[in-house]
Amino acid sequence: MSMTLSRDGSNELLYLGFNQDHGCFACGMDNGFRIYNCEPFKETFRRAMKGGIGIVEMLFRCNLLALVGGGRNPKFPPNIVKIWDDHQNRAIGELMFRSEVKAVKLRRDRVVVVLLHKIYVYRFSDLKLLDQISTLKNPKGLIALCPDASNVVLACPGVTKGNVRVELYDMRKSSIIPAHESELAQIALNLDGTRLATASDKGTLIRVFDTHTGDILKELRRGMDRAVIHCVTFNKTSDFLACSSDKGTVHIFALGDKNAQASQGTLPQNSAGADAAAQQGSAAEGGEDGAAATNNKSNFAFVRRLLPGIPKYVESEWSFAQVRGLESTTICAFGQDPRTLIVVSADGSYLLSSFAEPGECERVSYARFIRSAEEEEADDMGFQRQPDAGTPGAAPAAPAENTAPPAAQVAATAPPAPPATDEEATAGAQAAN
Repeated sequence: MSMTLSRDGSNELLYLGFNQDHGCFACGMDNGFRIYNCEPFKETFRRAMKGGIGIVEMLFRCNLLALVGGGRNPKFPPNIVKIWDDHQNRAIGELMFRSEVKAVKLRRDRVVVVLLHKIYVYRFSDLKLLDQISTLKNPKGLIALCPDASNVVLACPGVTKGNVRVELYDMRKSSIIPAHESELAQIALNLDGTRLATASDKGTLIRVFDTHTGDILKELRRGMDRAVIHCVTFNKTSDFLACSSDKGTVHIFALGDKNAQASQGTLPQNSAGADAAAQQGSAAEGGEDGAAATNNKSNFAFVRRLLPGIPKYVESEWSFAQVRGLESTTICAFGQDPRTLIVVSADGSYLLSSFAEPGECERVSYARFIRSAEEEEADDMGFQRQPDAGTPGAAPAAPAENTAPPAAQVAATAPPAPPATDEEATAGAQAAN
C-alpha cells in the first residue's frame, strides 16, 4: 500500500509506500527519497536530490525504482515516470504523458502507470505498451497489482461507479465486480491475486471477493459512521485483513481460513503463496494458545432472521483487534511474525503492534523517521548520505538483492505508444541518455 501526500503542503514528506513483500517502505521527500527496513526498523538508504519526489515505487529490494517528481519544487515533471537505477545514480528509461501521473506499480515483468482516466501497462524489459484500460475518474490513483511471478492479476476502478475491473492476464480473462453502490475508496489484492478487498467512500464496509468468480466471500464492518479509508491490506496467507481510516484506528479482521479456501484453486498455486503459508502455517490461525481468531458479531444477529425490517448491520462481522490512538494519515502492512502489524504515518512515525489477543493491540516498538535538523544530525550514524548526481563526490549506492531485469534491457529504446486519446496522453517510452 502507498499514499501520496499534499504536494503543496509544508511537510517535507510527500509519499509513503511499502514494497511488494512489505519488508521495507519508501519515503518521497522534498529533497530526494529514503528507504527504511521494517523489521528491525532502520533507515537503510537515502538519496539526496535537488527537488521533490512525489512517488517512489520500489521493486522488492533491488536497485531499480520508479520515480515521479512532486512537491513545490519537483525533481522531475509530474507527468513523467523515471525508471531509476540507483547503482548508476541515473534514470535509464522514462514514460511521458500529457497529464499528471497519479500512481505507479511495479512487478518484475510489468510497469503500470495510473492517470486520471486511464491505466497503461508496459513490459518492464523494453517498456513496450501491452495494454491500456479506461477507468472512471480516479484522482486517488487506485490500482492493485499482484506481485507474484506465477499470476499476473490487476484490479482497478471500472467505468461505472463502485465497480472494480479485474484483469487475469495469464488466463486472458477480464471481469467486472460490482463491489459498492458508491465511489471506491481503496482496493487491494492478496499476494497471489486470488482475493480482492474493496472499500467505498462511505468507509463503513470492507468486502472481500474471489477474483476468478467475482463471488463475495466476506463483508466486514469497520464502523457505523462514515470514514475515509486510507489503506486496506492482506497478510501473506490471506487469513487476516487490516484497514486504516481517518478515525485514528486500524481494524484487523479474521478472514476465516476455511472459508477463504472454499474457492481455492481458481488460480494456479504459486511458489510465493506456498512459501508464505509454510512460513506462517497454523500460527496465523491462532495465538500462542492455538485458538482460531474470530471476528466480533452482534448479539442480536439472530433477530434479523426472525423479524423483518431489522437493519442488516446486526449480522455484520466486526474487527477482532484494533490499533488505536493514531493521529495522522496512515498505511499499514502485516509484519514478519504471524500476528504483528506495522503502521506508518504521515507524521513520520513507525509503530509495530502485536494482536496475539483480541481487542486493543499491544504496542511492541515505536520510532520516528521524520525528525528535526538537530535530531537528524544526532542520529546521522550507520548510513552514508548519498548526494545528487551533480554533486562532487557522488557515490552511487543501492539496497541489496538485485532481482530486477538487467539494466541494459530496461535502457533499450522502446517503441512509441499509439496516438493519444482526447483526454489522456499516450505514453511515449524512451531510453535516457
